[in-house]
Parts: sequence; C-alpha cells; structure tokens
Amino acid sequence: MKKLMIGNEAVARGIYEAGVKVVSSYPGTPSTEITEFSAKYDEMHCEWAPNEKVAMEAAFGASLAGVRSACAMKHVGLNVAADPLFTLSYTGVNGGLLICVADDPGMHSSQNEQDSRHYAIAAKVPMLEPADSAESLFFAKTAFDISEEFDTPVILRMCTRIAHSQSIVELGEREEKTRIAYEKKAGKNIMMPANAKLRHPIVEERTQKLVAFAEDCPFNKVEMGGTELGIITSGTCYQYVKEIFGNSVSVLKLGLVNPLPVKLITEFAAKVNRLVVIEELDGIIETHCKNLGLACEGKDLFTPLGEYSQKSIAKVFGLEEKTGFAPASAIPVRPPVMCAGCPHRGLFYTLSKNKVTVMGDIGCYTLGAQKPLDALDAVLCMGASVSGLHGFNKALGNDEMKTCAVIGDSTFMHSGITGLVNIAYNDSHSLVIILDNSITGMTGHQQNPTTGYNIKGDPAAKIDLEALCRAVGIKRVRVVDPYDLKACDTAIKEELAADEPSVIISRRPCVLLKSVKAKPPVKIDKDKCRSCKMCMKIGCPAISMVDGKAHIDATLCVGCGVCEQLCAFGAIE
Repeated sequence: MKKLMIGNEAVARGIYEAGVKVVSSYPGTPSTEITEFSAKYDEMHCEWAPNEKVAMEAAFGASLAGVRSACAMKHVGLNVAADPLFTLSYTGVNGGLLICVADDPGMHSSQNEQDSRHYAIAAKVPMLEPADSAESLFFAKTAFDISEEFDTPVILRMCTRIAHSQSIVELGEREEKTRIAYEKKAGKNIMMPANAKLRHPIVEERTQKLVAFAEDCPFNKVEMGGTELGIITSGTCYQYVKEIFGNSVSVLKLGLVNPLPVKLITEFAAKVNRLVVIEELDGIIETHCKNLGLACEGKDLFTPLGEYSQKSIAKVFGLEEKTGFAPASAIPVRPPVMCAGCPHRGLFYTLSKNKVTVMGDIGCYTLGAQKPLDALDAVLCMGASVSGLHGFNKALGNDEMKTCAVIGDSTFMHSGITGLVNIAYNDSHSLVIILDNSITGMTGHQQNPTTGYNIKGDPAAKIDLEALCRAVGIKRVRVVDPYDLKACDTAIKEELAADEPSVIISRRPCVLLKSVKAKPPVKIDKDKCRSCKMCMKIGCPAISMVDGKAHIDATLCVGCGVCEQLCAFGAIE
C-alpha cells in the first residue's frame, strides 16, 4: 500500500513498523508530529514528557528493559538531552534506541540555527539523514537494526523541509520483536569512572566498525552522470541538486552522515574533475573531505547561514535563469502576532504600560516582544526567564528596577521549576508570572502535566501550579484573569512592591481551544470614536483604522473585551 505522507508521519510509521514499544518526547517544531502520529498506533506507548532530557532517559529505560524505543525533539531540545546522550554512547543499548532530532535551517520557529551533526560527532553515535518521506520511513525503521547490531543509540536527523514536505511512501507491516532479556551488567550500564574508562575504547572500536559499514551501506549511494562536476550532498540539498542538474552531473548522496565513509568518498572524487560539497549550515562533510586530502569546494561558494533553495544553488553555478519563478510583485511581510483574544495580550499590555523589565521565554508569549506591545527585554531558552530574572535582580540588589519573568505553563514544567527553586532558596525579591493557557500553544496544542490529559486525551494526573509554587518555598502566590486589566494592574504593582519572591498565575485558556466558546464580537460606535487609537495599543489583529475611525473585524474578534476597557469614550460595545 502506498500513501502520501509528510516526513514526520513517515518517521512515525517507520518507528511503528520496527516494532517499537515506547516513544517519549517533548513537542517542538519541526519535530512534533513524529510523536503525534506515533500516538495513533495503539501498539506503542506514547507520551509527552516534561522535557527532552526526561524523554531520552525514559527511552533509555525502555531500551534497558529490552524493547525498542524512541524519543523525538527539535535541535535545541537536543541541548537539553545532551547529558544522557553522551553517556548513552558509552552504555550502548539493549533494545534498539532511536533519537529523532529536527533541525531548523532558516530558523522558522527557533531561536538559533545550530547544526545537530556536531552532537553525533561529539557523542560518537551514528546519524542518518533522509532526503524525502520514503527515506524517512526506511531510515527510521532500519535504524533499530543498526542500533542493536552496533550496540549504540542512533540519531535520525530531520529538518524543516523534509519533516513537513510530502512524498509517496510504501507501507509495510509491523514487525513484533521479542523482548531482549534484561541482564544486570554493571560494567556496561553503571557509568562511574572505573567502568566508563573501560567503555570508551569500545566506543572507539564501534566507530571504526561504523566507518567500514558506511562504505557499503544502503544509506549512501553514487549516481554517476557527467564527470566534469561531482557533487557530494545530503538531505534537502540532494533534492535541490537533482532538480537543477538532473543526471547531468555525478552525485554522491550521503544518508549516513556520521560517521562518514572514507573509501567511498575518495573513489567518487577520483572519478570527477571538479568536486563540490553542498550542505546546509556548517561545512561538516566538506571538512571531512579536506581532512582526506581532497581538493573540494564548499563553504567558499555557499553560505553557512539559513536554508538553501534551487535558486540559491543554481546561482552559484551561473544557472539561475534556468530555475525559478519569482512573484510578479513583492509579497508583503506578515509578521507573526498573538491571535485575537489571546489571553496573554492583556497581561503584556499591563506590563508594558507599567514599564516593567520583562525576562521572556519560549512559546506563544514570545510574540509579546512585537510592537506595539514591545513588552519583552530578553529571550534565551526554555526556562531561562526565571533563572535570568534571579541573576538580574541579584546583580542590581533586588530593588533597583521593576523586573519580572513570564513563562508558559508547559515551559514552566519543562525547565522553569528549578529556576523558581533557586529564587526561593536564594531569596531574590523576584516576580515570576506563569502564563497558564491550559495547553502547549505554539507547537500546536499538545497536552502537558498541567492540563489533566495525556497525549491521547485521556484523563491524567494534573499538576496544581499554586500548590507546586508554594511547595518550593514561594509564599505569595495569586491568580489573575488576564482579560481583567484592572486586576492585572493591581496584582503586578502589589507583587513588584513585595519584599519577597512571588508568583502570579495568569490563567485563561487559549482562545483556539475547542472547549473555549467565543463571545459575540464587539462593535465600534463611530459617533463616539475620537480616533485616539488607544485600542490599537494592544496589537489585536481584529482592530484596525478605517476612514479615520477604529474598526473591528467581526470574523476575528472573539469578544474578549480587553479593548473595551481601554476606550475612555465608550465607543466599543
């Protein structure tokens, strides 16, 4: 049976067909759908973990028990899971273990553009990189055989274009695997220094075996065409190269991107007159080729920044007139904004009005940095708002500036709790605002430990945020409705003035949740409107100025009433 699938769905299908029993992940674009599609198969236990480190450790535990397991995350999530990753390389596996990581060249939904291949090299574990959905299924499924044969976790590197583009895949049947018996092996699984020293040589030996495997494996292939130009490439760039050149040039497509082969590359290079390496982000394949003594071109032609395209690659070879299609006119910029009725808007407006220095975090609420709200001062990584606030206030002696941190409910569970423990333990007079919208918002409405439901929507344990904050030592904990601007203003002023740590929980469900019923849209009385544009200061996409008067788009407005509280003339009703 054949089916059109996005790459992430194909990975999930490969995981399913490989007989996996446990999948644990934390959502993060562009990796999220791997676990969402995996959860549709009842034969596998699938879950959202509080963060990527926990997810990888859960997958390790399942592997240790003797079943095949997987975890998925985006590239910055691999930073969080790096601690178990590097030691997993030493322990190896029992049941096969696949780590899916999705890179984001171009930073469509990410705060940096790191290249995850560096992690595979540093941790000394094999990494596969598919170039379409069919390969996504095949690579994911076959990775478990490699994992068990070489006693290693395997990383599957996706990227935004492969993860979210569609192509045809051929479906197979699930292969149920007999559980591998667990045996206590202290020297293999207990990584204290004496044991780890003995495991490191094994890792190096495994790497050499994997290099030999890379010379003649099903993931690397040579496509000989014209010999004037030879291109070594992988992943998305392979698709661009084939679209531009077809069979007119010779191509070495690498699907196993760590470790890289030696003989295969040198023999390919000997068959062509000019050798060019085309790879997005860092010149990892190029560096390998140069270390082999090969004369090749790479980053001297191509940028290490952002995504490539057919047009950008063709331009390097002077072929740009043969590709491409430019729009007749420039497409207007459409920056991302918080939705009409977003519960975060009223809270951010209040913070901005009070000129509060705000440490931001990762999620929908990062959009509070956009004008006209202009409410954030810094965004670093998951959980950094809370820890950063503490350091900021300690540096200034607690009372010099009005500062707070904002963090979502899911992000707080991911890595905000420890920062709050630090605030309580080290007594900084810091205000943390938890934006509880009852869901993991920006990645597409995934459940988390505060929602009361698991990945399948079944009832689950629900973390009580108020009780949790008090349990770690915060005495001042209060809840506000972000649609109530007056209540928000009072709460923020009072907690900023407190001489001890405090938490405000801004609680209102995401307006896009199916359970949230929109109210009738508000309307503008044009006779009362004085064109003061006060309603425009909240940046709601439903509000605009038409013929000099405020205008409400009834198709967008959800009747939240925040703008109504801003109008001094009663023109919004």
